[in-house]
Amino acid sequence: MQFRFLTAGESHGKCLTAIIEGVPAGFNIDVGNINKALVRRQEGYGRGGRMKIEKDRVIINSGVRHGYTTGAPVTLVIENKDWENWKTTMSVEPVDTEEKKITNVRPGHADLAGIIKYGLDDVRDVLERSSARETAMRVAVGAFVMEILREFGISIESKCEIDTTAIDKAREEGDTLGGMFEVIAKNVPVGLGSHVHWDRRLDGKIAQAIMSIPAIKSVSIGLGEDVARLPGSKVHDEINIDYTRKTNNAGGIEGGMSNGMPIVVKAAMKPIPTLKKPLKSVDIATGKEHIAHYERSDVCALEAASVVGEAMLAIVLIDAFLEKFGGDSKREMKK
Repeated sequence: MQFRFLTAGESHGKCLTAIIEGVPAGFNIDVGNINKALVRRQEGYGRGGRMKIEKDRVIINSGVRHGYTTGAPVTLVIENKDWENWKTTMSVEPVDTEEKKITNVRPGHADLAGIIKYGLDDVRDVLERSSARETAMRVAVGAFVMEILREFGISIESKCEIDTTAIDKAREEGDTLGGMFEVIAKNVPVGLGSHVHWDRRLDGKIAQAIMSIPAIKSVSIGLGEDVARLPGSKVHDEINIDYTRKTNNAGGIEGGMSNGMPIVVKAAMKPIPTLKKPLKSVDIATGKEHIAHYERSDVCALEAASVVGEAMLAIVLIDAFLEKFGGDSKREMKK
Protein backbone atom coordinates (compact mmCIF):
# COMPACT_ATOMS: atom_id res chain seq x y z
CA MET A 1 0.00 0.00 0.00
CA GLN A 2 1.33 3.44 -0.91
CA PHE A 3 0.94 6.31 1.54
CA ARG A 4 0.80 9.85 0.26
CA PHE A 5 -0.74 13.20 1.13
CA LEU A 6 -1.29 16.61 -0.41
CA THR A 7 -1.86 19.93 1.32
CA ALA A 8 -3.47 23.11 0.03
CA GLY A 9 -4.21 26.55 1.39
CA GLU A 10 -2.64 29.93 2.03
CA SER A 11 -1.42 31.60 5.20
CA HIS A 12 -4.32 34.06 5.37
CA GLY A 13 -6.76 32.06 3.27
CA LYS A 14 -9.98 30.50 4.50
CA CYS A 15 -8.39 27.22 5.61
CA LEU A 16 -5.67 24.64 5.19
CA THR A 17 -6.63 21.30 3.71
CA ALA A 18 -4.98 17.89 3.37
CA ILE A 19 -6.01 14.72 1.59
CA ILE A 20 -4.32 11.55 2.83
CA GLU A 21 -4.37 8.39 0.74
CA GLY A 22 -3.29 4.88 1.69
CA VAL A 23 -4.53 4.80 5.29
CA PRO A 24 -5.49 1.20 6.24
CA ALA A 25 -8.90 0.52 7.75
CA GLY A 26 -9.63 -0.22 11.39
CA PHE A 27 -7.35 2.19 13.24
CA ASN A 28 -8.80 4.25 16.05
CA ILE A 29 -8.21 7.97 15.60
CA ASP A 30 -8.31 10.26 18.62
CA VAL A 31 -8.85 13.80 17.31
CA GLY A 32 -7.77 15.09 20.70
CA ASN A 33 -4.24 13.80 20.13
CA ILE A 34 -4.05 15.63 16.79
CA ASN A 35 -5.21 18.86 18.40
CA LYS A 36 -2.65 18.49 21.18
CA ALA A 37 0.08 18.34 18.54
CA LEU A 38 -1.32 21.48 16.90
CA VAL A 39 -1.24 23.28 20.24
CA ARG A 40 2.39 22.26 20.75
CA ARG A 41 3.26 23.71 17.35
CA GLN A 42 1.88 27.08 18.46
CA GLU A 43 3.83 27.14 21.70
CA GLY A 44 7.43 27.98 22.46
CA TYR A 45 9.34 31.02 23.63
CA GLY A 46 9.73 33.57 20.85
CA ARG A 47 6.48 33.00 18.97
CA GLY A 48 4.70 36.00 17.47
CA GLY A 49 1.30 37.68 17.71
CA ARG A 50 -0.50 35.33 15.35
CA MET A 51 -0.35 32.57 17.93
CA LYS A 52 -2.76 34.64 20.02
CA ILE A 53 -5.19 34.75 17.12
CA GLU A 54 -5.11 31.22 15.73
CA LYS A 55 -6.24 28.37 17.98
CA ASP A 56 -5.76 25.50 15.54
CA ARG A 57 -8.20 22.61 15.63
CA VAL A 58 -8.53 19.87 13.04
CA ILE A 59 -11.76 18.87 11.32
CA ILE A 60 -11.90 15.38 9.76
CA ASN A 61 -14.29 15.41 6.81
CA SER A 62 -13.80 11.92 5.36
CA GLY A 63 -12.10 8.56 5.77
CA VAL A 64 -13.01 8.12 9.44
CA ARG A 65 -16.34 6.81 10.74
CA HIS A 66 -17.30 6.40 14.39
CA GLY A 67 -13.68 7.01 15.35
CA TYR A 68 -12.11 4.40 13.03
CA THR A 69 -10.42 4.67 9.64
CA THR A 70 -12.37 3.11 6.77
CA GLY A 71 -9.61 2.72 4.19
CA ALA A 72 -10.98 5.65 2.17
CA PRO A 73 -9.05 8.89 1.57
CA VAL A 74 -8.93 11.08 4.66
CA THR A 75 -9.64 14.81 4.45
CA LEU A 76 -8.34 17.15 7.15
CA VAL A 77 -9.22 20.83 7.46
CA ILE A 78 -7.81 23.55 9.71
CA GLU A 79 -9.77 26.80 9.56
CA ASN A 80 -7.91 30.10 9.74
CA LYS A 81 -9.64 32.07 12.49
CA ASP A 82 -8.23 35.34 11.13
CA TRP A 83 -9.96 34.80 7.77
CA GLU A 84 -12.62 37.45 8.53
CA ASN A 85 -9.94 40.15 8.39
CA TRP A 86 -8.52 38.89 5.10
CA LYS A 87 -11.66 38.15 3.07
CA THR A 88 -11.02 40.95 0.60
CA THR A 89 -7.24 40.63 0.35
CA MET A 90 -7.43 36.86 -0.17
CA SER A 91 -10.72 36.68 -2.04
CA VAL A 92 -10.93 33.99 -4.72
CA GLU A 93 -13.33 36.16 -6.73
CA PRO A 94 -12.35 39.54 -8.26
CA VAL A 95 -12.84 42.50 -5.89
CA ASP A 96 -13.93 46.08 -6.54
CA THR A 97 -11.29 47.63 -4.29
CA GLU A 98 -7.73 48.01 -5.51
CA GLU A 99 -5.37 45.96 -3.36
CA LYS A 100 -1.93 47.42 -2.69
CA LYS A 101 0.73 45.16 -4.12
CA ILE A 102 3.77 44.06 -2.13
CA THR A 103 6.79 44.78 -4.30
CA ASN A 104 9.69 45.04 -1.84
CA VAL A 105 11.06 41.51 -1.54
CA ARG A 106 12.53 39.96 1.63
CA PRO A 107 16.02 38.42 1.72
CA GLY A 108 15.96 34.81 2.90
CA HIS A 109 12.38 34.20 1.73
CA ALA A 110 10.84 32.66 -1.40
CA ASP A 111 9.74 36.16 -2.52
CA LEU A 112 12.15 37.04 -5.32
CA ALA A 113 12.71 33.55 -6.72
CA GLY A 114 8.95 32.91 -6.59
CA ILE A 115 7.81 36.00 -8.49
CA ILE A 116 10.47 35.43 -11.15
CA LYS A 117 9.61 31.74 -11.49
CA TYR A 118 5.84 32.30 -11.82
CA GLY A 119 5.90 35.67 -13.60
CA LEU A 120 4.09 37.52 -10.79
CA ASP A 121 4.15 41.18 -9.79
CA ASP A 122 2.79 40.90 -6.24
CA VAL A 123 4.86 39.17 -3.57
CA ARG A 124 1.70 38.20 -1.67
CA ASP A 125 1.01 35.59 -4.35
CA VAL A 126 4.22 33.88 -3.21
CA LEU A 127 4.45 34.55 0.52
CA GLU A 128 0.94 33.27 1.28
CA ARG A 129 1.82 29.72 0.23
CA SER A 130 5.53 29.74 1.11
CA SER A 131 4.66 30.79 4.67
CA ALA A 132 5.41 28.29 7.45
CA ARG A 133 1.69 28.45 8.26
CA GLU A 134 1.42 25.46 5.90
CA THR A 135 3.28 23.34 8.43
CA ALA A 136 0.22 23.36 10.71
CA MET A 137 -1.36 20.89 8.32
CA ARG A 138 1.80 18.77 8.17
CA VAL A 139 1.64 18.52 11.97
CA ALA A 140 -1.99 17.39 11.71
CA VAL A 141 -1.09 14.73 9.13
CA GLY A 142 1.88 13.58 11.22
CA ALA A 143 -0.24 13.35 14.38
CA PHE A 144 -2.87 11.40 12.42
CA VAL A 145 -0.38 8.76 11.27
CA MET A 146 1.15 8.59 14.76
CA GLU A 147 -2.18 7.11 15.83
CA ILE A 148 -1.28 4.18 13.55
CA LEU A 149 2.41 3.93 14.44
CA ARG A 150 1.57 3.95 18.13
CA GLU A 151 -0.38 0.71 17.61
CA PHE A 152 2.95 -0.95 16.79
CA GLY A 153 4.84 0.53 19.73
CA ILE A 154 6.63 3.27 17.78
CA SER A 155 7.03 6.63 19.52
CA ILE A 156 8.51 9.93 18.34
CA GLU A 157 9.74 12.83 20.44
CA SER A 158 11.87 15.92 19.95
CA LYS A 159 14.05 18.25 21.96
CA CYS A 160 15.81 21.57 21.54
CA GLU A 161 17.61 24.08 23.69
CA ILE A 162 16.11 27.56 23.96
CA ASP A 163 18.06 30.55 25.31
CA THR A 164 15.31 32.91 26.54
CA THR A 165 17.79 35.68 27.29
CA ALA A 166 19.09 35.60 23.71
CA ILE A 167 15.52 35.62 22.37
CA ASP A 168 14.61 38.66 24.51
CA LYS A 169 17.72 40.47 23.25
CA ALA A 170 16.88 39.64 19.62
CA ARG A 171 13.32 40.88 20.12
CA GLU A 172 14.55 44.17 21.54
CA GLU A 173 16.90 44.62 18.59
CA GLY A 174 14.27 43.70 15.98
CA ASP A 175 16.23 40.59 15.08
CA THR A 176 15.51 36.83 14.90
CA LEU A 177 17.15 33.57 15.96
CA GLY A 178 17.35 29.97 14.74
CA GLY A 179 18.86 26.93 16.42
CA MET A 180 19.22 23.15 16.47
CA PHE A 181 16.60 20.52 17.26
CA GLU A 182 16.65 16.73 17.49
CA VAL A 183 13.92 14.20 16.68
CA ILE A 184 14.06 10.63 17.98
CA ALA A 185 11.94 7.65 16.89
CA LYS A 186 11.98 4.64 19.23
CA ASN A 187 10.97 1.00 18.74
CA VAL A 188 11.31 1.20 14.96
CA PRO A 189 11.52 -2.35 13.54
CA VAL A 190 14.56 -3.52 11.61
CA GLY A 191 14.40 -3.30 7.84
CA LEU A 192 12.41 -0.17 6.97
CA GLY A 193 13.85 1.29 3.77
CA SER A 194 16.24 -0.57 1.49
CA HIS A 195 19.83 -0.62 0.26
CA VAL A 196 18.98 -1.76 -3.28
CA HIS A 197 17.94 1.58 -4.84
CA TRP A 198 18.92 5.18 -4.05
CA ASP A 199 15.33 6.40 -3.73
CA ARG A 200 14.34 3.68 -1.24
CA ARG A 201 17.03 4.50 1.33
CA LEU A 202 15.37 5.49 4.60
CA ASP A 203 17.96 8.10 5.56
CA GLY A 204 17.59 9.76 2.15
CA LYS A 205 13.83 9.98 2.56
CA ILE A 206 14.15 11.37 6.08
CA ALA A 207 16.68 13.99 4.97
CA GLN A 208 14.39 15.18 2.16
CA ALA A 209 11.37 15.35 4.47
CA ILE A 210 13.14 17.33 7.19
CA MET A 211 14.83 19.64 4.67
CA SER A 212 11.40 20.45 3.24
CA ILE A 213 10.46 22.23 6.49
CA PRO A 214 10.77 26.01 5.96
CA ALA A 215 14.01 27.51 7.33
CA ILE A 216 15.82 24.15 7.73
CA LYS A 217 19.30 24.40 6.21
CA SER A 218 20.97 21.14 7.24
CA VAL A 219 19.97 17.65 8.38
CA SER A 220 22.10 14.92 9.93
CA ILE A 221 21.53 11.42 11.26
CA GLY A 222 23.34 10.01 14.29
CA LEU A 223 26.76 11.60 14.67
CA GLY A 224 26.19 13.62 11.51
CA GLU A 225 29.13 15.74 10.40
CA ASP A 226 31.19 14.54 13.35
CA VAL A 227 31.88 11.29 11.45
CA ALA A 228 34.23 13.28 9.22
CA ARG A 229 36.46 14.10 12.16
CA LEU A 230 36.66 10.68 13.86
CA PRO A 231 38.37 7.36 12.99
CA GLY A 232 36.24 4.34 12.14
CA SER A 233 36.90 2.75 15.52
CA LYS A 234 35.13 5.67 17.17
CA VAL A 235 32.25 5.86 14.68
CA HIS A 236 30.84 2.41 13.94
CA ASP A 237 28.57 0.70 16.47
CA GLU A 238 29.88 -2.70 17.53
CA ILE A 239 27.33 -5.53 17.39
CA ASN A 240 26.64 -7.76 20.38
CA ILE A 241 25.80 -11.47 20.16
CA ASP A 242 22.10 -10.67 20.53
CA TYR A 243 22.37 -8.05 17.73
CA THR A 244 22.04 -5.10 20.12
CA ARG A 245 24.46 -2.15 20.20
CA LYS A 246 26.11 -0.34 23.09
CA THR A 247 26.30 2.84 21.02
CA ASN A 248 24.08 4.43 18.38
CA ASN A 249 26.43 6.61 16.37
CA ALA A 250 24.66 5.54 13.17
CA GLY A 251 21.43 7.06 14.46
CA GLY A 252 19.43 3.90 13.88
CA ILE A 253 20.12 3.60 10.15
CA GLU A 254 22.74 1.53 8.29
CA GLY A 255 22.83 0.94 4.54
CA GLY A 256 19.64 2.93 4.07
CA MET A 257 17.69 0.68 6.46
CA SER A 258 16.53 0.92 10.05
CA ASN A 259 18.68 -1.32 12.28
CA GLY A 260 16.46 -1.50 15.36
CA MET A 261 18.16 1.27 17.32
CA PRO A 262 16.43 4.63 17.87
CA ILE A 263 16.42 6.81 14.78
CA VAL A 264 18.07 10.11 15.69
CA VAL A 265 17.72 13.09 13.35
CA LYS A 266 19.21 16.54 13.93
CA ALA A 267 18.33 19.69 12.01
CA ALA A 268 19.61 23.26 11.86
CA MET A 269 17.05 26.04 11.54
CA LYS A 270 18.11 29.42 10.19
CA PRO A 271 16.86 32.64 11.82
CA ILE A 272 13.44 33.67 10.51
CA PRO A 273 14.07 36.08 7.59
CA THR A 274 11.15 38.41 8.38
CA LEU A 275 12.80 40.98 10.62
CA LYS A 276 11.09 43.79 12.54
CA LYS A 277 14.14 45.83 11.61
CA PRO A 278 14.07 44.90 7.89
CA LEU A 279 17.16 44.22 5.79
CA LYS A 280 18.04 46.13 2.64
CA SER A 281 16.48 44.85 -0.55
CA VAL A 282 14.94 46.08 -3.80
CA ASP A 283 11.49 47.20 -4.91
CA ILE A 284 10.64 45.14 -8.00
CA ALA A 285 8.18 47.81 -9.22
CA THR A 286 10.75 50.63 -9.30
CA GLY A 287 14.01 48.73 -9.46
CA LYS A 288 15.33 50.91 -6.66
CA GLU A 289 16.85 50.03 -3.32
CA HIS A 290 14.26 49.54 -0.57
CA ILE A 291 13.86 47.87 2.79
CA ALA A 292 12.22 44.45 2.89
CA HIS A 293 8.50 44.11 3.49
CA TYR A 294 7.59 43.29 7.11
CA GLU A 295 4.80 40.79 7.78
CA ARG A 296 4.13 39.96 11.45
CA SER A 297 6.53 37.25 12.49
CA ASP A 298 8.13 35.24 15.27
CA VAL A 299 11.45 36.04 16.87
CA CYS A 300 12.27 32.34 17.24
CA ALA A 301 10.18 29.33 16.18
CA LEU A 302 12.62 26.56 17.04
CA GLU A 303 10.28 24.63 19.35
CA ALA A 304 7.54 24.78 16.72
CA ALA A 305 9.98 23.52 14.07
CA SER A 306 10.84 20.54 16.26
CA VAL A 307 7.15 19.58 16.40
CA VAL A 308 7.00 19.80 12.60
CA GLY A 309 10.13 17.62 12.55
CA GLU A 310 8.30 14.96 14.57
CA ALA A 311 5.45 15.06 12.05
CA MET A 312 7.69 14.71 9.01
CA LEU A 313 9.60 11.79 10.55
CA ALA A 314 6.28 10.10 11.35
CA ILE A 315 5.16 10.58 7.75
CA VAL A 316 8.34 8.98 6.38
CA LEU A 317 8.11 6.07 8.82
CA ILE A 318 4.44 5.29 8.10
CA ASP A 319 5.23 5.20 4.38
CA ALA A 320 8.17 2.83 4.94
CA PHE A 321 6.16 0.78 7.45
CA LEU A 322 3.28 0.29 5.01
CA GLU A 323 5.70 -0.56 2.21
CA LYS A 324 7.25 -3.34 4.29
CA PHE A 325 4.23 -4.75 6.12
CA GLY A 326 1.42 -3.80 3.71
CA GLY A 327 -2.17 -4.62 4.46
CA ASP A 328 -5.43 -2.80 3.80
CA SER A 329 -6.54 -3.09 7.42
CA LYS A 330 -5.20 -3.10 10.94
CA ARG A 331 -5.95 -6.82 11.24
CA GLU A 332 -3.97 -7.60 8.09
CA MET A 333 -1.02 -5.46 9.21
CA LYS A 334 -0.96 -7.05 12.67
CA LYS A 335 -0.57 -10.49 11.06
